[in-house]
Amino acid sequence: MCLKIFFARLIDVSLGTFRTINTVKGKDIIAALIGIVEITVWFLVVKEALNTTNNSVWIVFSYAMGFSVGTYLGGKISKRFIRSNLEVQVVLSSLNDKIVDKIREEGYGVTSIEVKGNNNKKYMLYIQIRDQSLEKLKKLIRKYDNRAFIVVNETKYVENGYFNVGK
Repeated sequence: MCLKIFFARLIDVSLGTFRTINTVKGKDIIAALIGIVEITVWFLVVKEALNTTNNSVWIVFSYAMGFSVGTYLGGKISKRFIRSNLEVQVVLSSLNDKIVDKIREEGYGVTSIEVKGNNNKKYMLYIQIRDQSLEKLKKLIRKYDNRAFIVVNETKYVENGYFNVGK
């Protein structure tokens, strides 16, 4: 019974995490369909867990571990199947056109703005990418400016402009 409860919770919580992220991303129909399966599994496992005459602490532990592992697994599944657009803001340590050119050569669209730091002028770069390109872009930036300040935000909507995932 403990294994049954663990795996049922793993399934329903993984689905719940995946459903929640789909809801946040505006994929309401997909989220609603996932919710039907999620709650059906949840209801069946709770019904069985509460109706057993076995008062073992292992049932509670199995229920809790299924929740914990399901949360972790649901996050991993979501990262694998739900893609995001990211806005990357980079403040370079100096005015350096070479870095901007290298980023563009790799296929990224870059908007650069001259800004003033504490002691000198710098570039602030705005770059829109897909989430799977983030590590490659960060590595490229660090290669040419290991003191660059990088801020990454998820973008809900992008229209017009140059948007490429890089080479």
